Amino acid sequence: MALTIKKLLKPVVTGLLATSLLASQLASAETLKLATEAGSKDSPAGEALRKWGDLIEKNSNGEIDVKVFYQNELGGQQEMFDLLMAGDLDIMLNWPMTSYDKRMGVVYAPYMTLSWEEAVKAYSPGGWVNNMLGSIYADAGLKFFGPWPEGFNGVATRGKYSVNMADSEGLKVRTLPAFPFPQTVQALGYQTAGIDWGEVYTSLQTGVVDGEAGNVIFWDYEYFRDALDYYVRTKHMFMTAILTMNLDSYESLSEEHQKIISDAATVIMNDQFKAAKATDELYVSKWKAAGKQYFEPTEEQLNAMAKSAREKVWPLMADEFGTKIMATIEKNAKPL
Repeated sequence: MALTIKKLLKPVVTGLLATSLLASQLASAETLKLATEAGSKDSPAGEALRKWGDLIEKNSNGEIDVKVFYQNELGGQQEMFDLLMAGDLDIMLNWPMTSYDKRMGVVYAPYMTLSWEEAVKAYSPGGWVNNMLGSIYADAGLKFFGPWPEGFNGVATRGKYSVNMADSEGLKVRTLPAFPFPQTVQALGYQTAGIDWGEVYTSLQTGVVDGEAGNVIFWDYEYFRDALDYYVRTKHMFMTAILTMNLDSYESLSEEHQKIISDAATVIMNDQFKAAKATDELYVSKWKAAGKQYFEPTEEQLNAMAKSAREKVWPLMADEFGTKIMATIEKNAKPL
């Protein structure tokens, strides 16, 4: 009889132990908050963030619990970056803000590269831009995992467009409110207004600006195409978000967990390097199919824009970013 009772109790006890063990694991799990300030759940940025979180949870066998937040769920662009810097957010896929270290704005330096081939080489691990960014982020108290490249940006407008600087006069466009974004677009002949991402659509709809000059074509197609007519690929910047983490949060983890997060970031980065150009070309096709007009300046027109931006903005960058960074850019950027 006692043996029978033991047999009956064994699966019950085993189940209770398993439940207890699971509860213990959940109670001791590290909780990390991941976020992006621009990109809904179904956008490329949102999908990349979700995949990053899934990889971390899977490869840690549940020892890390990941909470994911998307565009505007925790505030605006600057507010979310503040949370990252304070450690209230652990990990971000974000577009650099310069409020804590002006040198982060170097990712927006105009015309550092002029072709996809140049950009991929410069921004990939071991590339000169990648190395430069890693050092800057470490100084600011952030762990730099790598870039999340999107491609070359342009100027999207309504009513009028410009493929040369003379025609830009009178057009007022939105830029990211971070140096040297406004200064670069002004060097191309436009008037500018620094506007936070969450206010761009309203600014276009109400006529505060005639267009926006901060993004690759994906964003203008997905978010603003009913308010815009033209897209000119000025290539004034190679746009990339950054995969980053609060350094204190990172260093508080075990080496094993640090590696899991870093390895997952590398997967996300490599995926995006493969996908970015094709995604960009897809949205050019979608833009045209929607009845919008798309223009690429000639090599002569593009070189004139690049020359103007370099001459007017690069000297200002030396004051903001320091002579060491500018020496690196001048040494590596392709001569015009």
